[in-house]
Amino acid sequence: MIYVALLRGINVGGNNKISMKLLKETFEQAGLTSVTTYINSGNIIFASQTYPQEQLPEVLEQAIAKDFGLSIRVIVRSMDEIRTVIEALPDSWSNDEQLKSDVMFLWDEVNTASVLDELPLKSGIGTLIYVSGAMLYSVERENVNASGMTKLIGTKLYRYMTVRNVNTTRKIYQLMLAADEGSAM
Repeated sequence: MIYVALLRGINVGGNNKISMKLLKETFEQAGLTSVTTYINSGNIIFASQTYPQEQLPEVLEQAIAKDFGLSIRVIVRSMDEIRTVIEALPDSWSNDEQLKSDVMFLWDEVNTASVLDELPLKSGIGTLIYVSGAMLYSVERENVNASGMTKLIGTKLYRYMTVRNVNTTRKIYQLMLAADEGSAM
């Protein structure tokens, strides 16, 4: 089965620095195969026949703590779960000069549609969509500050998510598809 691990809060602002090359080795030593990292923000695509999905976050968090001395939270999503996110993303959403579009991957503690009610989004500015395991958010760049969503940072809710822009999310899915094709050969 192909998965992606999304690490929260690594290599941000010079904090929790982790080499992707060393992180790949950590995943391999944990018994995972076909390990590929994507950019420096903690996106690791891998295959696992050893562990069921629900055990993977704990296994990976312990391996990271052992190898790097850091307490890093990890979300693990299957290819089907990422496909659900991709299918819910409007094709017109991008992360560029005109739009800021993100996927906020949720930990189980807050993974419910009612999480939308906790967000500081101002009515009529931006679009927010819930899909199991994630919230999808897009706003015109000129309205980022007016949307109210910048107030999310630092809240209790913010600690239960990790954010990737839509371009990164789409690339992760492409890498998962490639890994799946490679494992089928």
